[in-house]
Amino acid sequence: MPQLFVGLALYGVSMALMLRSGLGLDPWDVLHQGLQRSIGLSVGSWVTICGALVLLLWIPLRQRPGLGTVANVLVIGAAMDLTLRVVGDLGALPVRIAGTAAAIVLNGLASGLYIGARLGPGPRDGLMTGLHRRTGRSLRLIRTGLEVTVLAAGLLLGGTAGVGTVAYALAIGPLVQFFLPWCTAPTPARNSRKG
Repeated sequence: MPQLFVGLALYGVSMALMLRSGLGLDPWDVLHQGLQRSIGLSVGSWVTICGALVLLLWIPLRQRPGLGTVANVLVIGAAMDLTLRVVGDLGALPVRIAGTAAAIVLNGLASGLYIGARLGPGPRDGLMTGLHRRTGRSLRLIRTGLEVTVLAAGLLLGGTAGVGTVAYALAIGPLVQFFLPWCTAPTPARNSRKG
């Protein structure tokens, strides 16, 4: 449980650092920022609202949320908004580049922590796996389709994409793959009786 909440909090921190770096956001945050710029509310509020709406899409897909799924919706946006209150714009380009790189690595670690806690996938991950199960399409195709769709919608709403968006897209998979084995909670051993 502590691993789950640390991972989710760090995920929100990493998202805030990317935003403050100003070099582009991950696709979902381009959407969240676009909604904030078009409608109002904080970016973290839109992280929470979109997470809850995506969770509603689980119903027709017959996906079951876990504690980690619900915590994902509630914690990440709040952690992002809190970090944005504390951390200002990063200023000079070298600092912004370092901030983007640190944010992407931190996001990979945070993903490994919350996924490795084994308490339920995030709403967006569950949407991907639910669509895969219902349609038979590859996970890669579904994930790419979702990411491109939210990125395009976010850009139309005024969200920011850039070199950070590309760096995130290229690095996040390998980073999660690197951190996940170190962060995965062991499966509880079952007592078995021989005889």
